[in-house]
Amino acid sequence: MSFINEEAIHSTLDDAANTEPARQREALAKARSGERLTLSDVAALLSIRDADLREEVHAAAREVKRAIYGNRLVFFAPLYLTNHCVNNCLYCSFRRDNRALVRATLTQDEIRHEVEILLDQGHKRLLLVAGEHPTQSALDYIGESIETVYSVRRGNNNIRRVNINAAPMSTEDFRTLKSFGIGTYQCFQETYHRETYAHVHPSGPKHDYDWRVEVMDRAMEAGIDDVGIGVLFGLADYRFEILAMLEHVRHLEERFDGVGPHTISIPRLEPAMNAPLDSTNSPWTLADEDFKTAVAVLRLAIPYTGMILSTRERPELRRELFDYGISQISAGSRTDPGGYHRDTHEYAEQFQLGDHRPVREVVRDVLSLGYIPSFCTACYRSGRTGDRFMSLAKSANIGAICTPNALATFEEYLKDFGDEDMRRIAERIVEEEIARMPEPIGRKTREMIERTRRGETDVYI
Repeated sequence: MSFINEEAIHSTLDDAANTEPARQREALAKARSGERLTLSDVAALLSIRDADLREEVHAAAREVKRAIYGNRLVFFAPLYLTNHCVNNCLYCSFRRDNRALVRATLTQDEIRHEVEILLDQGHKRLLLVAGEHPTQSALDYIGESIETVYSVRRGNNNIRRVNINAAPMSTEDFRTLKSFGIGTYQCFQETYHRETYAHVHPSGPKHDYDWRVEVMDRAMEAGIDDVGIGVLFGLADYRFEILAMLEHVRHLEERFDGVGPHTISIPRLEPAMNAPLDSTNSPWTLADEDFKTAVAVLRLAIPYTGMILSTRERPELRRELFDYGISQISAGSRTDPGGYHRDTHEYAEQFQLGDHRPVREVVRDVLSLGYIPSFCTACYRSGRTGDRFMSLAKSANIGAICTPNALATFEEYLKDFGDEDMRRIAERIVEEEIARMPEPIGRKTREMIERTRRGETDVYI
């Protein structure tokens, strides 16, 4: 589609190659003031090589993230339904030509068992993931699976929102998907660079660049107003990918009355079983320091959009990236169908993970860094999606809702899964957080926490 103008993006990057520090600081000042950055501004920030100036970018991203999203990190887990796939992506173990992969599609009983395990870990929000296959991941199977997920209860615990990562669909099929009660529909372009896209997706439906890049237009036409886009860093120049992704955001906002993607995901290329392309042989593998700056610049360019970090990354790097703009994280993840109750991960997983810690350990780590672990799903169920969410996020008012909800859901987690040491650490952080709130928000938050302590569940604004 015309909204990805490769020639213009390359020209912008070429112009920024020798940007002076004064120009870079000018772009940084715009970001701090809340002014929308141009592609030229973003390219200038991505051209920074001076370590001190990069740290200024990181610090600015930290300020902007906390001003909008506060001190919270939303937790979720992926649940893989099937690894059957008709595509042949060069970087994925699910690729059709990988004959060594153990293929599996979960039955409804197996899905129920997986959900029970995830509930026992404290999760309230799931991302269902399916390879592209006409029968193994058919729309009616996805719908039945969503119904199964929502039906499972463990005591007072249940999954309160299901998001979906699935192959592109027609507008009509998206209307059906919406009727299943999903939260966010997620689909990644992987790379916006057309020539690279054709090379890494040599066959299967995914080979069609335009069908994929137009997917969010069809989803939003069908009434799904919360969508998530992303790229797989390491397939092409990360600077090109960022500018192209921002053009995608601009296109959606222009077409849908200011509503862009609810989330952006930024996974990096990792080794995967029998995948010809991975981080060890790609010429565009993204180094840690560049990745940190990429995350920070994205936060400055789209301050109101949720940014998702997966367990592909190592714990020590995740800790740093939380501070540079990340607002949602997966924890305790498995990337193979049945991975939460089977021991065959190495034969069926999609890619190599970097963070293998259980949920409880990640929660404890997040607390030690001063963040609030959030299990909130309130916006979806209160209708704060699409333009309602965007207006609150763009005006930096979403925190007045999200932080109280985060604290209430974390109190519920503590009541069901916390130990004495975790509660002691949490009590200090919660008190500090409430003390920073203006009234009457602080008083309302204390009331919500007290209601939760008395045994109420799912307390939210």
